[in-house]
Amino acid sequence: MQQTLTSTPTSLTPLPVPQRVINQIVTAALAEDNPRGDLTGNVLIPAHIQATAAVIAREPGICAGLETFIAAMKLTDPALELVAALADGDAFAKGDTLITVTGPARGLLAGERVGLNLLQRLSGIATATAAFVKEAAGTKARIVDTRKTTPGLRALERYAVRCGGGHNHRDNLSDAVMAKDNHLALLGTGEELTAALLAARAQLGHTTHFEVEIDSLTQLDAVLAAGIDTIMLDNFTLEDLATGVARINGTALVEASGNVKLDTVASIAATGVDVISSGALTHSVRALDLGLDIRIETPTP
Repeated sequence: MQQTLTSTPTSLTPLPVPQRVINQIVTAALAEDNPRGDLTGNVLIPAHIQATAAVIAREPGICAGLETFIAAMKLTDPALELVAALADGDAFAKGDTLITVTGPARGLLAGERVGLNLLQRLSGIATATAAFVKEAAGTKARIVDTRKTTPGLRALERYAVRCGGGHNHRDNLSDAVMAKDNHLALLGTGEELTAALLAARAQLGHTTHFEVEIDSLTQLDAVLAAGIDTIMLDNFTLEDLATGVARINGTALVEASGNVKLDTVASIAATGVDVISSGALTHSVRALDLGLDIRIETPTP
């Protein structure tokens, strides 16, 4: 089904990634792609040649990652000048210009691949997220990502989720307590599980969030008795999700996870859950088709 996307469905500007983090990621990517200079550009393109290029959308989507593209160009050649035609979180149509670059042709060509790779991937994540958010519209459910991100790119990929109108789960293992199925398998059941969760809670500061994942309604009473902040209902049927929401009855946030796809997310949201998490937003998203069209500005003498 063809999706019609709009700009970020929120009145808030997506919280940006610090420039130093962008520069660290992009610098590493440039070092990988251009370790000893661009051999092709250096032997084919005279140093004095100036050029202008435009990033053109080959398909519609939601923009994310303009600052990473700018960093790829400026860190390659500070003489390059860039002008963005829209902002991260904005929708664009096929054929739209996202950003233009003017300056030394060698630098433009050397930074092109890294800049496009990041912009395409991040815009793909934002576009996919916006489609999920649209499906959940009219419910209270937030669409959130997971830790299933590309190693080294988490800060950027989570930013792209925000550009698409989604929200972020915990950023890393130090952010919050999240007891998953493998943790619970070591803690027992019933009163034993409740006691273990209460003992863990006693070690935490009052600002630390505590989440527990369950895969059966039979575990719910033991977790509820521990006063947990968020209860994740993992791979539940729609009927069991609705039952879980009713039994929790506002005493904890309810998160749904598992089997979250574009054609299932609306039904999941309709059960009344507070949060819907999907690893697919980052771990298996398709990069958007964006191209860089270049033209010469200074003719060869």
